Amino acid sequence: MPLRAPNVTRDAVHHPLFARFYARISVAADTRAGVAEYRGELLSGLSGRIIEIGAGNGLNFPHYPAAVSEVVAIEPERVLRQLAVAAARHADVPVDVVPGAAEALPVKSEAFDGAVVSLVLCSVRDVARALGEIRRVLRPGGELRFFEHGRAPGRVMAGAQRALDRTVWPLLFGGCHTARDPLAAMEQAGFEIGAYRSLYIPEKGPRLPSSFTVLGVARRPFAADGPDGPERNEP
Repeated sequence: MPLRAPNVTRDAVHHPLFARFYARISVAADTRAGVAEYRGELLSGLSGRIIEIGAGNGLNFPHYPAAVSEVVAIEPERVLRQLAVAAARHADVPVDVVPGAAEALPVKSEAFDGAVVSLVLCSVRDVARALGEIRRVLRPGGELRFFEHGRAPGRVMAGAQRALDRTVWPLLFGGCHTARDPLAAMEQAGFEIGAYRSLYIPEKGPRLPSSFTVLGVARRPFAADGPDGPERNEP
């Protein structure tokens, strides 16, 4: 069982109206926009102990392969956490839904073989700190699977994203930011970026500020000079 840090509140995030809205649109996106297929690709090949940060309403849970021995699913928002608990009961692998914030994960260091972030880094308060925490809890060589939207490649849309992030978008969508660069943030946090691909969601139709998505894998190095200097693996 994970050890919970005493300084983490049970409701680090509180967006009950957005949570209910998200629960509806996420289910619709899984079927209409093909997001369920991307979830399967995201989690394919995982094994051992996995931590999922920002589990939402638990839509990833049915896609974990049988080789996963346990999923510790962190979800700070109470409404979504309750939905995740219900979803965990129907998962094919053991899932423990835990309250907590990405910036202060309530688990031991180097305790997990893999970590998963799925449409999460857009809304955390401190991306660098959250990724630092993910790096801390992964064993050396452990994988970070990511499925995240972010900055558009074109100048016009990227400018629109920045303007929206400074004004209405985070207020309307539970703290979401559209112009963040998840790949650059992961590299700055000391991860090695592996194979990934860029996607549009939805694949067809007009491009939205949140349409520009990357799906792939990063890795915590076995030994590298990270943001805080060289790592030393304890015996």
